[in-house]
Amino acid sequence: MRERPGFVLFIVTLGLVLANIDLFVVNVALPSIATDLRPGDLSELSWTLNAYAIVFAALLVPFGRLADRTSRRNGFLLGVAVFVVASVACAAAQNIGMLIGFRVLQAVGAAMLLPTSLGLVLDAYPPERRFGAVRTWAAIGSGAVSLAPVMAGPLTDISWRWVFLVNVPIGAAALIGGWWVLPDRGGEGGPLPDLLGAGLLTVAISALTLGLTKGEDWGWASGRVLGPLAVAVVLTVLFLARSARHPSPVFEVGLLRNRPFALGTAATLLFGAALAGMLLSSVLWVQEVWHWSAFRTGLAIFPGPALVPVWSQIAARLMPRFGPGPVVAAGGLAFAGGVLWWAGAITVTPNYASGMLGGISLTGVGVGLAMPTLFGAAASSLPPQRFATGSGVVNMIRQIGLTIGVAVLVAITGQAALGDDRLTAFRHLWIAVAALAVASGAVGYLLGPAPRAARPAPEPASEAVAPR
Repeated sequence: MRERPGFVLFIVTLGLVLANIDLFVVNVALPSIATDLRPGDLSELSWTLNAYAIVFAALLVPFGRLADRTSRRNGFLLGVAVFVVASVACAAAQNIGMLIGFRVLQAVGAAMLLPTSLGLVLDAYPPERRFGAVRTWAAIGSGAVSLAPVMAGPLTDISWRWVFLVNVPIGAAALIGGWWVLPDRGGEGGPLPDLLGAGLLTVAISALTLGLTKGEDWGWASGRVLGPLAVAVVLTVLFLARSARHPSPVFEVGLLRNRPFALGTAATLLFGAALAGMLLSSVLWVQEVWHWSAFRTGLAIFPGPALVPVWSQIAARLMPRFGPGPVVAAGGLAFAGGVLWWAGAITVTPNYASGMLGGISLTGVGVGLAMPTLFGAAASSLPPQRFATGSGVVNMIRQIGLTIGVAVLVAITGQAALGDDRLTAFRHLWIAVAALAVASGAVGYLLGPAPRAARPAPEPASEAVAPR
């Protein structure tokens, strides 16, 4: 279908929009969901985010490989269909348990459609046009993230259920268009992906999240907390051991021998945790402490995501001159500066211009500098035959980081009351988030500067001075 590559790009980016807007719109809608479905506490509510991120992380690589083995087209269409059906089910949920279960189904659909979308784009374009197509694919994903908070506000003010129903027309367009346009090439064969390993990873992350979110309630030294944490450690070891032996593992342990890839994924894990803590804390603060509507919340958050694609382009220009290490470090410091701004300036009385705006803007700068640079540095360091696998692993690690970030937020702020106690708890959280961002920047800095040959040569003195 290379005679119509533009149509292929348009269809698969509809699926990309589905997966990318979902995180932000659900974050903005969380307080409204809590008011309607009345979960027991913040830790229970947080599973509407954690369940999605955990299942998506665990299934992203196996489903990507399964689609490569059979049919990318069918994998994409099935993923979109599952995501749309799950979205309708989420909108109809009558209690928090139902919503969490249907969010898991959404994650299954996202894990099917996301890895196949880029593969379909690469297959549709000739080699000389692929780089531009991938940049368009990534830019549309970033644009969806930027618009999501603004979309979420008015939808949530009508009903939080509309943040899920909005997926239906987008998904329907992707299904109808994809059925007619997407190429149906045969799969590449190969061994079946390690679904048992994916199950081990799912349970391990779930146990870790449970221990972290319930530590304050149950007591950090209690068996009910230490037990899940021990299970997480044991299952992680079993998962890594199985991955080292399986012919088609969820995580190729051998990739860690590649130093840039290992550093990039470690920094991505830390930055993902910081991002999740920042995003959810800003929504909870604005809606639960300042008592702003969902619409005002979306507008309040918008400057941060809106700056991400701008600074992603700036990062692309800085990379050849300075290298990935300094760019990631600058992103980590900017992000940390943003949340520390909140820790020092935000008050219980609404003070958006002096308290939140500068901080949310700095976090957008940080995300734009750090996240695409980390992804590019990790993936581009791999040989071509491992690019798809490596990019899937980086996305998986980012999702695990998001889960850990939400768990850290619940552990620090879950028991705080409103007023000054809540402000103290959130200040502690923002300091912890800043520490995660600085740690990510420090690890990312080890990626190093640009190779000397890649840096622009200084202008010779004889040419810099005008002739007399």
